[in-house]
Amino acid sequence: MSTSEGPTITSYAEAPTRTITAGEVSYAYRELGPKGAIPVVFLVHLAATLDNWDPRIVDAIAERRHVIAFDQRGVGASTGTVPDTIEAAADDAYEFIAALGLETIDIFSFSMGGFIAQDLIVKHPDLVRRLVLTGTGPRGGKDIDKVVGVTYWDILRATLTRSDPKEFLFFNRDAIGKAAAKEFIERLEERTVDRDRPITFKALRTQLKAIQKFGRSAPSDLSTFPASVLIANGDHDRMVPTALSEDMHRRISGSELIIYPDSGHGGIFQYHEQFAPVAAAFLAD
Repeated sequence: MSTSEGPTITSYAEAPTRTITAGEVSYAYRELGPKGAIPVVFLVHLAATLDNWDPRIVDAIAERRHVIAFDQRGVGASTGTVPDTIEAAADDAYEFIAALGLETIDIFSFSMGGFIAQDLIVKHPDLVRRLVLTGTGPRGGKDIDKVVGVTYWDILRATLTRSDPKEFLFFNRDAIGKAAAKEFIERLEERTVDRDRPITFKALRTQLKAIQKFGRSAPSDLSTFPASVLIANGDHDRMVPTALSEDMHRRISGSELIIYPDSGHGGIFQYHEQFAPVAAAFLAD
């Protein structure tokens, strides 16, 4: 890994992995796109490493924006221990952002990353200018805590069929969903060098417990959120029920909502050709 600066990278598959130390943690991150403006920090999903971002979405945003993605504490190439609450994960995200010297950012979040983004903004309401919340829901959202059972069940199904669990967790199991799942997994494998270590099962269990606590806790006040919020999901999200995206839309004044048909938790990946330019335009505005 290197901390040296180089030419502007335009492809996420080619972005080098860098490290920065904050406190006792060495955070691994990748960045691409033109620098000089407010960066877009990507907050990733349950069990994910740097290698789990869809390059079609990252690259589209990085055409005009400085994009930064990072491994959370204790995951992938980042050191330390995985936090057992979403609040602590948000504190880690702030620690990483502050270590980079950033005072204002935009956020692109997916699933658990959306939980973290919300807790981050509650504590630091002036940090974020624009926010993208995809496949996610609010603190205390109905049935978020059931993600534990759904996840373990789909991991079992994937193991029995020698598939990637995301094929079950993110996509409908019809012909269209299965095809979209295969294409998504293939895109994640486009990077061939300097790949991350997969998350450990112990770390996965810790993250699931944190999500369960998040789902069973009191709702947050979303009125402090940035004026510009884009919310997106599929219409059949089994992990974070689609109704929760609609709930956030009602609670965040002025937010935009996109629900993609015939798709699940990974609706933005299934419809990446439609969603990526919309997200890029929203963040570039």
